[in-house]
Amino acid sequence: MISKYLVIILIAVSVIFLAGCSNDQTNNFETAFSGKIEHIHGMGYAGETGGLYFATHGGLKMFRDSEWYETTRNYNDYMGFNAVDEGFYTSGHPGGDSDIPNPFGIQRSFDGGRTLEHVKFEGETDYHAMALGYNSHDVFLFNPEVNSELERGFYKSVDEGENWEQADANGLDGEVLHLALHPSDSNFVAAATSTGIFLSENGGEEFKVLTDSNQSGTAVYFYEDDLYYATYDRHPTLIKREIKNSDSTTVSLPELKEAGILYIAINPNNEDELAIYTTTQDAYLTDTGREGQWKNILNEGKVK
Repeated sequence: MISKYLVIILIAVSVIFLAGCSNDQTNNFETAFSGKIEHIHGMGYAGETGGLYFATHGGLKMFRDSEWYETTRNYNDYMGFNAVDEGFYTSGHPGGDSDIPNPFGIQRSFDGGRTLEHVKFEGETDYHAMALGYNSHDVFLFNPEVNSELERGFYKSVDEGENWEQADANGLDGEVLHLALHPSDSNFVAAATSTGIFLSENGGEEFKVLTDSNQSGTAVYFYEDDLYYATYDRHPTLIKREIKNSDSTTVSLPELKEAGILYIAINPNNEDELAIYTTTQDAYLTDTGREGQWKNILNEGKVK
């Protein structure tokens, strides 16, 4: 007969073994990274503890706890990347180690990119202009060509891609470079276009311009009830606008020379940590307040 003490020892060993397997699986998917990153198509804090994710032409790169990591598989070309509270949604094209049909359509991952789950339009459409509600997971996108369900144009879904309603987007002008959706109230949609920054308060039916005619819009991002938007007119500008009362303040930036801001993100666990990524492949963080000092974590694509 096996003694109860031996049973306890065997259980303890099994728990340690299983924990070790779990850690091995986690560690095997991510490894330290010290190289150069090119062709970044999105940036955001994916999940509550996932760190700052960079969606690239050849997989995911992550900046977490002051260290850089990359994945050891799933070398996909991530486009239309959007971080959400549980992970991320994305479009794009499969890498050489993926069996997902090309193009992606809309996929999502709630396990840090280890697995991708089909949402909609797999094998049909590659979405570059796509926005997700960080908490709601509602979708607002521009459909570039006719597919099995949608005509060309702007569409929204409030049930994570199951059903779609066309948005008129009246007043929206110029080539759309970036879209953003409020974290929980999908009445608020923002767009950065070649002619400026636009805001809708009725789910994308109508947009009003927020910028002067000589400013090009380069990035939009919602954090709680604030809209952050970047423009470029001989030099970059970053504005924080309170969407309920329209009060605006200019955010102090690092020395960017002639670089425009492409992506903006705020750490949900530390709202003083603001991240930006620029046209010169530079990324900056500030964790001393938005008027404080900036830390360069990516210099012309080279990690620091």
